[in-house]
Amino acid sequence: METTMTPMRLSPKKRGAPLGQHFLTSRAIATTIARESGAKEGSTILEVGPGKGVLTQELLALGARVVAIEKDSAMIAILHELFAKEIASHALSIIEGDARDLLTKDFEALKLPKTYAVAANIPYYITGELIRLFLTASVQPENIILLVQKEVAERIARTKKESLLSLSVKAYGMPRYIKTVKAGSFNPPPKVDSAIFAIEKISRENFITIPEESFFELLHAGFGQKRKTLLGNVKRFYGQEVSDWETIWRELNLGTNVRAEDVPLDRWLFLTKALERESNTHLS
Repeated sequence: METTMTPMRLSPKKRGAPLGQHFLTSRAIATTIARESGAKEGSTILEVGPGKGVLTQELLALGARVVAIEKDSAMIAILHELFAKEIASHALSIIEGDARDLLTKDFEALKLPKTYAVAANIPYYITGELIRLFLTASVQPENIILLVQKEVAERIARTKKESLLSLSVKAYGMPRYIKTVKAGSFNPPPKVDSAIFAIEKISRENFITIPEESFFELLHAGFGQKRKTLLGNVKRFYGQEVSDWETIWRELNLGTNVRAEDVPLDRWLFLTKALERESNTHLS
C-alpha cells in the first residue's frame, strides 16, 4: 500500500531538524482530542508522536485500537513500560520511526484498516508536511485531529483570506477549529498558543472529474506572485495553452482584478476544469 504523491507542496523541512516536541501534560485537552477523533470500540486511531502517552491513554480508554508512531527511542521505552498490558493484548502497537518516512516508503508496516482516523500532537515544523502526506495517501484517514500552532489552525479554518495551505486542505476535507490550547498545557511550554484542529469528511470527491495534479499546478500558478492578480498569474503560467481567457473568466464569474487569496475553493475547481478543457482542445 503506497501513498500517492501529488504536487500538494507545503514546504517540508529537512529531516535533520530537531524533534522540537512539546509534550502534552493536560489530561483535559487529551480527552477532548480523543473524543473528537471518534475513538471508540472497534475503531483504529493512528497516533503520531505519542511522547509519554497522555493522549494514548485517553484513546485506549475509549476502546480504540491505537497504532502509535514514535521517533524517540527514549519515549518508546517509557511507552512500553506504561502500556505493557495494552501492547500484550494488541490494543496498542508502537512503531519506531519517522512518520514521514513510514507514510511515504513503508505504509504497509502500519497495518491500518481501510477506515481509520489520525490523532496527534506533532512538532510545529512538520505540520504542513504531515497534513500533505495524510491527505494524499492512497488510503486516506476519515478525519484528522491535530494539536497545531494556533496561527496555522486559524489560517486554515477561520481566516476569510485563502492561502495555498487552506485551499490544499479544503480540497480534501472540511477544516474545523475546535479549541485554543494555552502554552501551559505543554512541557516545555511553546512560545505561542496552540489549537485543536480537525480535518473531517476526508475524500477525493473533488477529483472525480479533474486531476489532482492539474488542480495543484493551477493553485501554485495562481499564488505565484501574491501581489499580482489571479488572471495575470495564470496567464503568465499557461501562456499559449489557452486561447480564450475572456470566455473562461466570464464563466468563472470573477472580476479581472481579483487576487488568488480572495477566490474560494469552488472557483478554483471550476477554473481547473475549464483549463483542462482548453488544454485538451489545444492539443487536439
